[in-house]
Amino acid sequence: MHPSSSPSRRSSRLRRATAVVGLCAALVGAPAAAAASRAPVVPPVVTAAQVMPHLEALQRIADRDGGNRAHGTRGYRDSVAYVQAALDKAGFRTTLHRFTHDGRTGYNLIADWPGGDADHIVFAGAHLDSVPEGPGINDNGSGSAALLATALEVAKSKLKPQRHLRFGWWGAEEPGMIGSAAYLKDLSPAERKRIDVYLNVDMAGTKDIRNWLVVDDDPAAFAAFDDYFKARNISTIDIGIGGSDHVSFGDAGIPVGGFATGIDDCTHYTCDRIENVDPATETTSTNAFISTVWQLAARH
Repeated sequence: MHPSSSPSRRSSRLRRATAVVGLCAALVGAPAAAAASRAPVVPPVVTAAQVMPHLEALQRIADRDGGNRAHGTRGYRDSVAYVQAALDKAGFRTTLHRFTHDGRTGYNLIADWPGGDADHIVFAGAHLDSVPEGPGINDNGSGSAALLATALEVAKSKLKPQRHLRFGWWGAEEPGMIGSAAYLKDLSPAERKRIDVYLNVDMAGTKDIRNWLVVDDDPAAFAAFDDYFKARNISTIDIGIGGSDHVSFGDAGIPVGGFATGIDDCTHYTCDRIENVDPATETTSTNAFISTVWQLAARH
């Protein structure tokens, strides 16, 4: 038999053993914690039930306000009020940027999500106005709804992006990209320089489409959109900068990305109503936009 140890020596050995166990646990846990912090944030996925109600709201606004949501009309002002109320409730900082076109006051709605590096901004946008001839539910209520659904998912997820997230809904774009150009004109050169990339969504719910039209300018944005669609066996066509709200940003020297689902037979006519939007296409477009915003916001 071995002789018994003294109480003081047993206590000392116990303290050393406890310390060793704690150190080992810390060393094992540290890499796991670091790996967890580096794990990519998985973007949420929405359903038509989360997107289409925004289009239904814009249709109701057009129906009660003269049949359209064009620049300078009550229909457009009510459209802005609807989107702004949803964003304010979700915790965004919203501002109205005013400009004048054709003798009437126009409004761009800007929404900033708190947090992220303000010197590196991911800016997502869509035009909210219609033409005087119709309610503009696909052109571009569909893009505005996809953008709003994306912003609300940011709030719901309590996203903490590396880069600052800003969203914009443009007015008077149908007359020739007036609202977005006015907004950029009022930014200082330093403020424009802080925008790393602008992402645009225009006509997100066209029926019977075969190809999504993806803007090929900013490499990261193009890859994010193109990869999303191709992973789902959806064909794409590369397009340059032209024909939508991102033109103003491109002209200002800001890298741009985005997509559209193409023009339909009701574009700029009274038949561009809620029935003119395919819910499945609208939902696919919205999830593509969410996925890309999540990816680009996580990069520094």
